[in-house]
Amino acid sequence: MGVRITSWNILHGISIPPRNSPDSAAELAAAVQSLNSDVMGFQEVDHFLPRSNSRPQIRDIAESVGARDWAMGPSVIGTPGESWRKLHEHEPELITDKSSHSELMHECYGIGIVSKIAVKSWHRLDLGRSLLGLPLIVPGDETGKGRPRFIYVKDEPRLAIAAVLENGWTVVNTHLSFVPGLNLRQLRRIKKWALQIAEESGTRAIVMGDLNLPLNLPTVFSPWNSLAPGNTYPSWGASIKFDYLLAKDLHPGEFSVMDISRTGISDHLPIGIQLSN
Repeated sequence: MGVRITSWNILHGISIPPRNSPDSAAELAAAVQSLNSDVMGFQEVDHFLPRSNSRPQIRDIAESVGARDWAMGPSVIGTPGESWRKLHEHEPELITDKSSHSELMHECYGIGIVSKIAVKSWHRLDLGRSLLGLPLIVPGDETGKGRPRFIYVKDEPRLAIAAVLENGWTVVNTHLSFVPGLNLRQLRRIKKWALQIAEESGTRAIVMGDLNLPLNLPTVFSPWNSLAPGNTYPSWGASIKFDYLLAKDLHPGEFSVMDISRTGISDHLPIGIQLSN
């Protein structure tokens, strides 16, 4: 069986519809296990934040699927939408399975990669943020009956993390800004960076994540292809595609699209592919 690669914005493990679960960590673990994937990129991940029962979500996910290698890339220290700050120079840019106890204990939020395939090296690219927020339209509710509403959202620092895998692939995970124009510039930087890492390591590159770009904009006027079609947001009635798996040199016949059912977690649907070899 070929390697299965999945991307998912997990909304820090919130159930949809929301409910007060006595063990939300176990529900998230069960949802991830249902994906039956080998390499997974996650966005909107909490790490020891009180709103997620002070759990290290990426480490918990890795342990639940038996993955040895994992990394969490903090975008902020603290909780987005509440109280947060940028990372200081002395704070770890990546928290991994090899981090010391003091490095591991930072309360932060960001993105992560979990891999059952051995990781040869980890990398991080900082992408900055917009100083201006935007009013964003939010779907009414998970029943589809609520009226959409606008909320004002401040942007947060964005980043990408890359894992160079032992099997000849480099996987890059990111969560881009929602600010139009800035997210496209961030994506161009990531594509260039991914190809540079792939060339230096003798691997092929896949970029995945919540790109906050609808209408297949990541592939317009670009040699990169979108590998997993279909809308991903909101999860209870997906009408927009924000989540992508992209590659420049992966063609039909070299992969198949995974059939993934709604998990009951998050306002985004997971997407995935299975490589043919």
